[in-house]
Amino acid sequence: MSHPEGISLSMDDREPQFLDVGDGVRRRRVAYRFADTGKGEGVALLWLPGFLSDMASTKAVALSEWAKAAGLPMLRFDYSGHGLSEGDLLAASIGDWLEEACHLLDVLGERRSLVVGSSMGGWIALLLARRLAQEGSLQRLAGLVLIAPAWDMTDRLMWHRMSAEVKAKLERDGVTYEPSPYGDPYPITRHLIEEGRQHLIGVGTLHLDLPVRILQGMCDPDVPWGHALDLVDLLCCDDVEITLIKDGDHRQSRPQDLRRLEATVAALVEHVKAP
Repeated sequence: MSHPEGISLSMDDREPQFLDVGDGVRRRRVAYRFADTGKGEGVALLWLPGFLSDMASTKAVALSEWAKAAGLPMLRFDYSGHGLSEGDLLAASIGDWLEEACHLLDVLGERRSLVVGSSMGGWIALLLARRLAQEGSLQRLAGLVLIAPAWDMTDRLMWHRMSAEVKAKLERDGVTYEPSPYGDPYPITRHLIEEGRQHLIGVGTLHLDLPVRILQGMCDPDVPWGHALDLVDLLCCDDVEITLIKDGDHRQSRPQDLRRLEATVAALVEHVKAP
């Protein structure tokens, strides 16, 4: 099995590795952790984090530990401008993070990847699948597990929720800082909004012939559960299941949420391995 030039796969993820993505002034080092099991031709997990999250999040670490115990290879990484990766968050965009996801998928070589995307990572996962479908190589993916998928978030969940005053500030200053219940105010840039419009999926049907599982909390203030139902309508594939968690929040990081995620991934792995 071949891998992109310059990549050395380690057998565990105790130390991060780095991959150069992009050219010229857009070149950046992306940090990732890859826990291999030696089962090179089976199913591997690819974790795509959410906006302002990273590969050290509760869900990412918990799923990584579960994958090791289950004998499944798993790769997780930090988008540029996040975590251990290089890059300026104020200059980054959905297109950058999609490009990075494509390069990290290549690290997994010939393995079929089950992509697990959280929040914005769910959008990136759908964009990755759409790109592969357009290229005729969707078979590289075994399926998608989407946790509170924030598809088209720059438009539907950010821009459309902004007041006229905030929109004017964004146009004038190029950045606005939004309050967050999870920590410090976070930046939303005009570049993020404008570049994100090149990657909207709500403008047509998604023809993806692969299994999709969606986990959505009904007490999620960031991604309303109706947003997940709208995604189901967009997906033109037979094998789509959505689990609505009545008391579930956006993070889905409680012990019962983590066990649900692990069970969902385990069931889908067995499903795609079945003859």
